[in-house]
Amino acid sequence: MVNGAKIYGLVLSGGKSTRMGQDKGLLIYHGKPQREYLYGMLNTVCVKTFLSIRKEQASEITPKFKTIVDTNEYDGPYNGLLSAYKKYPNVAWLVLACDLPLMNVESLKELIAVRNVKKHPLATSFALKENPLPEPLCAIWEPEALKQSIICLQTQKASSPRKFLIKNNVDLVFPSNEEALLNANSMEDYKAAIGKISTV
Repeated sequence: MVNGAKIYGLVLSGGKSTRMGQDKGLLIYHGKPQREYLYGMLNTVCVKTFLSIRKEQASEITPKFKTIVDTNEYDGPYNGLLSAYKKYPNVAWLVLACDLPLMNVESLKELIAVRNVKKHPLATSFALKENPLPEPLCAIWEPEALKQSIICLQTQKASSPRKFLIKNNVDLVFPSNEEALLNANSMEDYKAAIGKISTV
């Protein structure tokens, strides 16, 4: 384990899931709602873990899950990420979107193992070799990255987490199991992911 800010986990589950047509966080891949499955996984590798949710979702969540409600100061994925940062500004955040049905603990440990705060990267992010762009919603964001993100949003130098990471000092990690980064954003993707899980 490297020295540096302690790592909290964050499951981004406050999106509207427009393309899927239903809440992606409630889809069942592994015998429980996906947001709960990812929460449990993050809890094994992080100091604390939280579900990032919209205000209207709060009544659905049982007390055993810690939550951070979106403040709605920012658009898109930055909404949940920066809501978490403002609540706990001195920790690094290992962020997972809830549309990653094949993510596993081994891959998360791989990401954490590569984190090297001595090099002062703003983030440590998964990427695919054939398209080596940072995956901002499958990454460890250092506190300074989120601090600078707010400044960039205020000055319109970056409008999305990916654009921010592309323009800054980020360590890219190519996972041993690239299928861990499979995004399921439609019912076709959901069925394909279920098929892969059932063959494991």
